[in-house]
Amino acid sequence: MAVSMDAIRAAAERVAASHGLEVVEVDFTGAGKARALRVFVEKDAAGREALKAKAAEAANDPDAESLGLPSGVPIEALSGVTHEDCAVFAQDFGTVLDVEELVPGTQEYVLEVSSPGIERRLFKPADYQRFQDFLVAVKLFTPINSMKTLTGRMTFADDAVTLDLSAVKQKGKKKKGTEPPPQTVTIPLRDIEKANLVAEF
Repeated sequence: MAVSMDAIRAAAERVAASHGLEVVEVDFTGAGKARALRVFVEKDAAGREALKAKAAEAANDPDAESLGLPSGVPIEALSGVTHEDCAVFAQDFGTVLDVEELVPGTQEYVLEVSSPGIERRLFKPADYQRFQDFLVAVKLFTPINSMKTLTGRMTFADDAVTLDLSAVKQKGKKKKGTEPPPQTVTIPLRDIEKANLVAEF
Protein backbone atom coordinates (compact mmCIF):
# COMPACT_ATOMS: atom_id res chain seq x y z
CA MET A 1 0.00 0.00 0.00
CA ALA A 2 1.38 3.40 -1.02
CA VAL A 3 1.97 6.26 1.37
CA SER A 4 -0.67 9.01 1.06
CA MET A 5 1.20 12.27 1.50
CA ASP A 6 -2.10 14.16 1.50
CA ALA A 7 -3.35 12.13 4.48
CA ILE A 8 -0.02 12.54 6.30
CA ARG A 9 0.02 16.29 5.70
CA ALA A 10 -3.61 16.63 6.84
CA ALA A 11 -2.77 14.77 10.06
CA ALA A 12 0.35 16.89 10.57
CA GLU A 13 -1.69 20.07 10.14
CA ARG A 14 -4.28 18.87 12.68
CA VAL A 15 -1.60 18.14 15.27
CA ALA A 16 0.28 21.36 14.51
CA ALA A 17 -2.84 23.50 14.92
CA SER A 18 -3.39 22.02 18.40
CA HIS A 19 0.10 23.27 19.38
CA GLY A 20 -0.06 26.75 17.83
CA LEU A 21 2.10 25.66 14.89
CA GLU A 22 1.82 25.55 11.11
CA VAL A 23 3.23 22.92 8.77
CA VAL A 24 5.61 24.39 6.19
CA GLU A 25 6.66 21.21 4.39
CA VAL A 26 6.26 17.42 4.64
CA ASP A 27 8.77 15.19 2.86
CA PHE A 28 9.07 11.39 2.77
CA THR A 29 12.35 10.03 1.38
CA GLY A 30 14.51 6.94 1.26
CA ALA A 31 13.74 3.25 1.21
CA GLY A 32 13.80 0.39 3.71
CA LYS A 33 15.36 1.26 7.06
CA ALA A 34 16.65 4.52 5.58
CA ARG A 35 13.14 5.94 5.18
CA ALA A 36 12.65 9.36 6.77
CA LEU A 37 9.48 11.40 7.22
CA ARG A 38 10.53 15.03 7.62
CA VAL A 39 8.14 17.68 8.85
CA PHE A 40 9.09 21.35 8.98
CA VAL A 41 7.00 23.51 11.31
CA GLU A 42 6.84 27.12 12.45
CA LYS A 43 4.74 29.16 14.86
CA ASP A 44 1.29 30.01 13.54
CA ALA A 45 0.42 33.59 12.54
CA ALA A 46 -0.49 34.57 16.11
CA GLY A 47 2.75 33.08 17.43
CA ARG A 48 4.83 34.92 14.82
CA GLU A 49 3.10 38.21 15.67
CA ALA A 50 3.84 37.65 19.37
CA LEU A 51 7.50 37.00 18.52
CA LYS A 52 7.63 40.24 16.50
CA ALA A 53 6.09 42.17 19.41
CA LYS A 54 8.65 40.72 21.86
CA ALA A 55 11.50 41.56 19.51
CA ALA A 56 10.24 45.13 19.10
CA GLU A 57 9.91 45.49 22.87
CA ALA A 58 13.42 44.15 23.43
CA ALA A 59 14.82 46.51 20.79
CA ASN A 60 13.25 49.54 22.51
CA ASP A 61 14.09 48.54 26.08
CA PRO A 62 17.78 48.18 26.93
CA ASP A 63 16.82 46.45 30.19
CA ALA A 64 14.71 43.80 28.43
CA GLU A 65 15.95 40.24 28.54
CA SER A 66 17.65 39.01 25.40
CA LEU A 67 15.48 36.76 23.27
CA GLY A 68 18.51 34.86 22.04
CA LEU A 69 17.66 35.72 18.44
CA PRO A 70 20.37 35.54 15.77
CA SER A 71 21.68 39.00 14.88
CA GLY A 72 21.20 40.32 11.39
CA VAL A 73 18.26 38.00 10.57
CA PRO A 74 14.90 39.69 9.93
CA ILE A 75 12.35 38.60 12.52
CA GLU A 76 9.93 37.64 9.69
CA ALA A 77 12.39 34.94 8.56
CA LEU A 78 12.40 33.18 11.92
CA SER A 79 10.03 30.29 12.54
CA GLY A 80 9.84 30.90 16.29
CA VAL A 81 9.82 27.19 17.12
CA THR A 82 11.94 25.73 19.90
CA HIS A 83 13.40 22.26 20.37
CA GLU A 84 10.61 21.65 22.88
CA ASP A 85 7.96 22.63 20.29
CA CYS A 86 9.45 20.12 17.84
CA ALA A 87 9.72 17.36 20.45
CA VAL A 88 6.11 17.74 21.66
CA PHE A 89 4.79 17.87 18.10
CA ALA A 90 6.86 14.80 17.13
CA GLN A 91 5.51 12.79 20.05
CA ASP A 92 1.85 13.61 19.32
CA PHE A 93 2.21 13.32 15.55
CA GLY A 94 4.06 10.00 15.89
CA THR A 95 1.13 8.64 17.89
CA VAL A 96 -1.35 9.75 15.21
CA LEU A 97 0.79 8.16 12.48
CA ASP A 98 0.75 4.84 14.36
CA VAL A 99 -2.93 4.87 15.38
CA GLU A 100 -4.15 5.86 11.91
CA GLU A 101 -1.54 3.63 10.20
CA LEU A 102 -0.58 6.45 7.83
CA VAL A 103 2.80 4.89 7.04
CA PRO A 104 1.89 1.39 5.86
CA GLY A 105 4.11 -1.64 6.04
CA THR A 106 6.33 -3.04 8.72
CA GLN A 107 9.50 -1.30 7.60
CA GLU A 108 11.07 1.19 9.96
CA TYR A 109 11.23 4.91 9.31
CA VAL A 110 12.54 7.93 11.19
CA LEU A 111 10.33 10.91 12.00
CA GLU A 112 12.29 14.18 11.92
CA VAL A 113 10.69 17.47 13.00
CA SER A 114 12.45 20.81 12.68
CA SER A 115 12.25 24.47 11.75
CA PRO A 116 12.37 25.28 8.02
CA GLY A 117 15.51 27.35 8.62
CA ILE A 118 16.40 30.85 7.47
CA GLU A 119 16.94 29.70 3.88
CA ARG A 120 13.53 28.11 3.81
CA ARG A 121 11.80 27.00 0.66
CA LEU A 122 8.79 28.95 -0.64
CA PHE A 123 5.76 26.94 -1.70
CA LYS A 124 2.49 28.82 -1.92
CA PRO A 125 1.53 32.37 -2.96
CA ALA A 126 1.19 33.35 0.72
CA ASP A 127 4.90 32.49 1.22
CA TYR A 128 5.92 34.79 -1.63
CA GLN A 129 3.65 37.54 -0.30
CA ARG A 130 5.06 37.20 3.21
CA PHE A 131 8.71 37.40 2.14
CA GLN A 132 8.57 40.37 -0.21
CA ASP A 133 11.77 42.43 -0.28
CA PHE A 134 13.84 39.38 0.77
CA LEU A 135 16.65 37.93 -1.32
CA VAL A 136 15.37 34.82 -3.09
CA ALA A 137 17.09 32.19 -5.25
CA VAL A 138 14.77 30.90 -7.96
CA LYS A 139 15.31 27.78 -10.07
CA LEU A 140 13.40 27.90 -13.34
CA PHE A 141 11.91 25.17 -15.50
CA THR A 142 13.06 27.10 -18.60
CA PRO A 143 16.23 29.26 -18.61
CA ILE A 144 16.10 33.03 -19.04
CA ASN A 145 19.12 34.42 -20.94
CA SER A 146 20.65 30.93 -20.66
CA MET A 147 20.44 31.09 -16.84
CA LYS A 148 18.31 28.56 -15.00
CA THR A 149 18.92 29.93 -11.48
CA LEU A 150 18.46 33.60 -10.64
CA THR A 151 18.91 35.43 -7.35
CA GLY A 152 17.44 38.81 -6.55
CA ARG A 153 15.34 40.93 -4.23
CA MET A 154 11.75 39.81 -4.64
CA THR A 155 8.42 41.52 -5.02
CA PHE A 156 5.25 39.56 -5.66
CA ALA A 157 1.95 40.43 -7.36
CA ASP A 158 -0.62 38.74 -9.59
CA ASP A 159 0.87 35.25 -9.10
CA ALA A 160 4.23 36.40 -10.46
CA VAL A 161 7.60 37.05 -8.85
CA THR A 162 9.66 40.07 -9.87
CA LEU A 163 13.36 39.83 -9.03
CA ASP A 164 15.73 42.80 -8.86
CA LEU A 165 18.82 41.05 -10.19
CA SER A 166 21.08 44.02 -9.51
CA ALA A 167 20.82 43.23 -5.77
CA VAL A 168 23.42 40.43 -6.08
CA LYS A 169 25.99 39.10 -8.54
CA GLN A 170 24.43 36.29 -10.55
CA LYS A 171 26.07 32.86 -10.51
CA GLY A 172 26.50 30.65 -13.53
CA LYS A 173 28.19 31.01 -16.87
CA LYS A 174 26.91 33.43 -19.44
CA LYS A 175 27.16 32.12 -22.96
CA LYS A 176 29.28 34.13 -25.39
CA GLY A 177 27.28 36.42 -27.57
CA THR A 178 24.22 36.49 -25.35
CA GLU A 179 22.84 39.74 -24.04
CA PRO A 180 23.44 40.59 -20.39
CA PRO A 181 20.47 39.69 -18.20
CA PRO A 182 17.99 42.51 -17.52
CA GLN A 183 18.10 44.35 -14.18
CA THR A 184 14.67 43.00 -13.27
CA VAL A 185 12.78 39.96 -14.44
CA THR A 186 9.18 38.90 -13.83
CA ILE A 187 8.46 35.18 -13.59
CA PRO A 188 5.01 33.57 -13.27
CA LEU A 189 4.81 31.12 -10.35
CA ARG A 190 4.03 28.28 -12.78
CA ASP A 191 7.52 28.73 -14.32
CA ILE A 192 9.32 28.36 -10.98
CA GLU A 193 10.60 24.89 -10.16
CA LYS A 194 11.95 25.85 -6.74
CA ALA A 195 12.49 29.00 -4.69
CA ASN A 196 14.40 29.56 -1.44
CA LEU A 197 15.19 32.53 0.76
CA VAL A 198 18.85 33.57 0.73
CA ALA A 199 20.31 34.49 4.12
CA GLU A 200 21.70 38.00 4.48
CA PHE A 201 24.18 38.77 7.25
